[in-house]
Amino acid sequence: MRRDSNNSPHLLAVAILAAGASSRMGQAKLLLPWGATSVLGHQISTWQVLGAGQIGVVCAARDDAIQAELDRLGFPPQNRILNQRPEDEMFSSVRCASSWDGWMAGLTHWAIILGDQPHLRLETLQAVVELSAGEPEKICQPRRLGRLRHPVIMPKNVFHQLKDTKVSTLKEFLAGQEIASCEVDDPGLDLDIDEPADYEKALALRNECQNPFPPR
Repeated sequence: MRRDSNNSPHLLAVAILAAGASSRMGQAKLLLPWGATSVLGHQISTWQVLGAGQIGVVCAARDDAIQAELDRLGFPPQNRILNQRPEDEMFSSVRCASSWDGWMAGLTHWAIILGDQPHLRLETLQAVVELSAGEPEKICQPRRLGRLRHPVIMPKNVFHQLKDTKVSTLKEFLAGQEIASCEVDDPGLDLDIDEPADYEKALALRNECQNPFPPR
């Protein structure tokens, strides 16, 4: 737990989006190897290291492979958020996370994490978390070359607006909000793992700047 600029508690929850179909990859991209674990395992470990108060994984309700991997990782079933309509794209998972009633009491901020960005540097994520602690009333994002990137950290009141919003994408939702950003020179911010070539690029970035975690 951190303290924000007013010396109030800053208790971060994390929603890892893991309900995508991985159609362009041809296999489940969050189950791809990443160091001694999987992409999903690495994401969970990263946010544990960063001190998240609670981690929720949003997954497709009928994705047995992801469920099996979460079992292998020892990830608690009570922190799995089931998206019954994953075909409705990423924003449906964001809204599932906002509507979910399993979040702990006392959480003040939520980080929305793309599951397919395990290559982001730990320092990049730390910078956004620290920015959120310093700007607790604002949405916070990293910025690279003048463009806002993921992850997105939201204060509680904004996060809970997502479940009732009438817009159809997260980009639309963010367009009407006050955002604080920090410039970060991390080339991984420009990359999502969608196709096999993207995975190879992400592995190359990982090899350039490794953040070791214990195997899971």
